[in-house]
Amino acid sequence: MTKNEAVRNIAIIAHVDHGKTTLVDQMLRQSGIFRSNEQVRERVMDSNDLERERGITILSKNTAVTYKGVRINIVDTPGHADFGGEVERILQLVDGVLLVVDAFEGCMPQTRFVLRKALELGKIPVVVVNKVDRPGARPYEVVSEVLELFMDLGATAAQLDFPVVYTSARDGSAGLEPDELHDNMDALFQTICEDIPAPGGDQDAPLQILFSTIDYDEYVGRIGIGRVVRGTAGRNMPVKLCGGGADQCDARLTRLYHFQGLKRIEIEEARAGDIVAVAGAEGLRVGQTACAPDAVEPLPFVHIDEPTVAMVFMVNDSPFAGKEGKYVTSRNLRDRLFREVLTNISMRVNEAYSTDAFEVCGRGELHLSILIETMRRQGYEFAVSRPRVIYKTGESGNRLEPMEALTIDVPQEYVGAVMDKLGARKAELIDMTAGGEGTRLKFRIPARGLMGYRSELLTDTRGHGVMSHVFDGYAPYKGEMQERARGSLIAHETGDTTAYGLYNTQERGKLFVGPGVPVYAGQVVGECAKADDIVVNVCKKKHVTNMRASGSDEALRLTPPVALSLEQCLEFIADDELVEVTPQNIRMRKRVLNKELRQKGGANAGEA
Repeated sequence: MTKNEAVRNIAIIAHVDHGKTTLVDQMLRQSGIFRSNEQVRERVMDSNDLERERGITILSKNTAVTYKGVRINIVDTPGHADFGGEVERILQLVDGVLLVVDAFEGCMPQTRFVLRKALELGKIPVVVVNKVDRPGARPYEVVSEVLELFMDLGATAAQLDFPVVYTSARDGSAGLEPDELHDNMDALFQTICEDIPAPGGDQDAPLQILFSTIDYDEYVGRIGIGRVVRGTAGRNMPVKLCGGGADQCDARLTRLYHFQGLKRIEIEEARAGDIVAVAGAEGLRVGQTACAPDAVEPLPFVHIDEPTVAMVFMVNDSPFAGKEGKYVTSRNLRDRLFREVLTNISMRVNEAYSTDAFEVCGRGELHLSILIETMRRQGYEFAVSRPRVIYKTGESGNRLEPMEALTIDVPQEYVGAVMDKLGARKAELIDMTAGGEGTRLKFRIPARGLMGYRSELLTDTRGHGVMSHVFDGYAPYKGEMQERARGSLIAHETGDTTAYGLYNTQERGKLFVGPGVPVYAGQVVGECAKADDIVVNVCKKKHVTNMRASGSDEALRLTPPVALSLEQCLEFIADDELVEVTPQNIRMRKRVLNKELRQKGGANAGEA
């Protein structure tokens, strides 16, 4: 096996918001990829609109820079646990990882998750302690924490002997000591070239390319991104696609690309060890191998952890259905969901209880809500049910439920309120550490106990609480848990809301709609102050008499309505409620819109 010394393949892994994408920004800028007069926005790798709005990485991205004649292929990966499937498959492409850790926060739950995956696959790590210029930074302590984490995860002797680079990615500086940073990233580039092994592979053997990601180009169609494991790939070379759970088929590598900065550069051939993009293989799926036709040997693909949360996606049947969406039928919904599964390999789609409904399983609420938001922006209109966890049956026949490792950073005065709420949600306190700016609490909690908790945490801590969590295996069922403590305010009739109707309703709870908003009977328009659901007439108009005029509504003082995001709507709804999603609106509604039918079904409803 020969080494391709002109190439290094690395993935950048870290907990969310520890500075991965900003670090890639600086590596691109300082490698001379951009022209001196080129306008480049911040976090240039977060190219998706949703990523830029939320400030998180959702999809893994490929890029490459050249440093002293060595081409460094870089993969920027998501930091959020719900997108762990992206991290797992990308690790197949690379030989080493840059583990980015915040110099103040240290090791967080997702740091453990992504590092465990990298160590299991035998990747060589380089530890990057970022944000060393941050107030309260403790770089040496963080390196000790990282070493303890490596030992906990059973790292080999070679992996434990990791190099450390200290950086301030925002300022573009790096060094081998936290107080000796240089105004460039040379220390990081040098460490990558010296400590990350060059990729190996027999260049004279029959071709094998393992594909980890699928992209799409409107000119050349489907593009597979993968690594040349052995052999040499040439343009227009015939291949056989095999493995990945699909049937064998013939294909041709009509175009070959490698990455340079933010662009794909067309090339004539690629050697073993390089990361390439290939066009021409229609029907290509993630996990498939492109082999030489006379040596069909599919490569094993990484095992992806199973989904833990499920939701039902169904055709929208509300009175406002079809008014705002472009794609509204069950066929549109079905085609889009099954198309998603081809590239989003940690997601599952099953037929549900009717031809108009589909069960979608994912890694967490955020994983599914990103899909919902993406479809909504593409013009789809549909309804979704409340998220529920996926249970398993143990070897002895007992019921198992998914657990989460939860970390919360909170000021000392709010610790009691947090522990009280989480105790009712069956959380078990694992560790409690007092720091300079607050207290760090670590819990093990059932996944269903986290649903709807984020908004409660922000309320209880007046916005100061920060939480993160990661999947932590299955455990025996923890018993019944208190559901939502308050009921819903439900619209009595279809029409436009009025200030008069809302004024008479607002004393019953929090409103989600303002005046002049179209609503329909059965729509959830607010949160009740009591545990019961109440039907309210928010479209009520003041009758005109000789004593009063209909135009005096201006004197009514209305409390501003609470605007809920998509995630907050999913957290709020009860089992008998749905979220209606259209390109223009997100509404909550009762599953059964008719009040009499709900009462016959045992729903608890009063009249306002």
